[in-house]
Amino acid sequence: MELFEKIRKAHDREALSIRELAKRYGTHRRTVRQALASALPPERKLPPPKSSPALEPWKPLIDAWIEADKTAPRKQRHTARRIYQRLVEEHGADVGESTVRRYVAQKKQSAGVPLREVTVSQHHPLGAEAEVDFGDVSFYLRGLLVVGKMFVMRLSASGMGFHHVYLHDCQEAFLDGHVRAFEAFGGVAGRLRYDNLADAVAKVLRGRNRLESDRFVALRSHYGFDSFFCIPGVEGAHEKGGVEGEVGRFRRRRLVPMPRVDSLAELNELCAKSDAADEHRHIFGRAMTVGEHFEIERAELRSLPAEPFDVRLESDNRVDPKSRVCVRQCHYSVPVHLAGRKVRVLLGAETVELFEGTKLVASHERAVGKGREVLDLDHYLEVFRLKPGAMPGSTALHQARSSGQFTKQHDAFYSEARRRLGDAKGTKAMVEVLLLHRGLPHAAVTAGIEAAAALGSIDAAVVAVEARRHLGEATDPIVPIEGALRRYDRPAPNLKGYDQLLKGQQ
Repeated sequence: MELFEKIRKAHDREALSIRELAKRYGTHRRTVRQALASALPPERKLPPPKSSPALEPWKPLIDAWIEADKTAPRKQRHTARRIYQRLVEEHGADVGESTVRRYVAQKKQSAGVPLREVTVSQHHPLGAEAEVDFGDVSFYLRGLLVVGKMFVMRLSASGMGFHHVYLHDCQEAFLDGHVRAFEAFGGVAGRLRYDNLADAVAKVLRGRNRLESDRFVALRSHYGFDSFFCIPGVEGAHEKGGVEGEVGRFRRRRLVPMPRVDSLAELNELCAKSDAADEHRHIFGRAMTVGEHFEIERAELRSLPAEPFDVRLESDNRVDPKSRVCVRQCHYSVPVHLAGRKVRVLLGAETVELFEGTKLVASHERAVGKGREVLDLDHYLEVFRLKPGAMPGSTALHQARSSGQFTKQHDAFYSEARRRLGDAKGTKAMVEVLLLHRGLPHAAVTAGIEAAAALGSIDAAVVAVEARRHLGEATDPIVPIEGALRRYDRPAPNLKGYDQLLKGQQ
């Protein structure tokens, strides 16, 4: 800018030529012409981005991740930051985040950002408020792609979050999420913000007025917090923007790539570990970590009541002729002696518990959908004793195989018993072995089956003895049938000692 000013002044005051000006100021004649044409220098052309040798080995991996994202849920795909984090944390790559961002930007199609309504930043006093929401999360459960519902509660002041995944967003899950979050935080915020979740709101009235469900009112009364409901629809999303952003952040940061788990408990254990790791992160513009800020906020939370709120829904249901109880259009098995009678049902967020009086007779994982059956093979063993032909094709046996309760060792024993004894007697022998599970651990009975098979036996008594020895309760070994009499082998009798007595009498 200053060079252009000198050139223009010298040209005006001394009437120097372009050649003379270029010689005086040691610059190119093209620069002189630009200065005489305009007082502002032209914009510099940026050179093309330099290639990064450090990134070259990782480009195929990045391309593979971006390609895999095409089949992943839109909200659970890799961002440039997540790609950089995975390269560093999982592969030890020595690359810069800006380098990764430039490369990812070239691979992804940029989209325009629409204009938005202006919002106003808010100050959140410690312990005063928290935000609640559900978000969709995708994961592989025993190899099957499942879309679950993640309950999220976020303290507005510290940014501390709680995350728990359910297979559905029913009212029991909604209430259970509150109880778990309060226990995790060690207290309750003064006011909770919601959108118009059907689990909390029975009817949306004019303005911000809501007709709330009875069980939500009971939960609120139990813990003593106030509720605030946002404007319905997209227009009110900014009123709980903290938890809206938290759902997306946690999903991208902790659930990409999509987790592969064998149970929902395993996934929620991963969420709990992620919450603990997030205590060390910094929110932009804050000097303290989330965990440090939360330790200060914890003292300002309301104290928890003496007992947690019971989220389970109680009812009395009759057992059908198939020894099942219908709960929310799904069927759950109970022991067959209860067929035709009424049992007490406690429906929770993740479990269904069934009682005969005060005695718990069955506990099942809650099913998702309509018309599903959740059957326990143990509940039908007395029927299989009387009707052995019903066992091979039963739904209960199929589900036991799928869950791993009826192992390959059980299957091998069952096949051998049916081969040697026939279908009916072989099934009854298998039932006697399955009854051992009622008094012995599953692993011990499985070990007993393996030991009996090694001895060539299909006797339930042999399985029981071997199972107890596995637990350290039995000491006498069982030998193969062909060598079973060897323990009774004795030397032939010898009468020489008696002969000597006879000689003494003579």
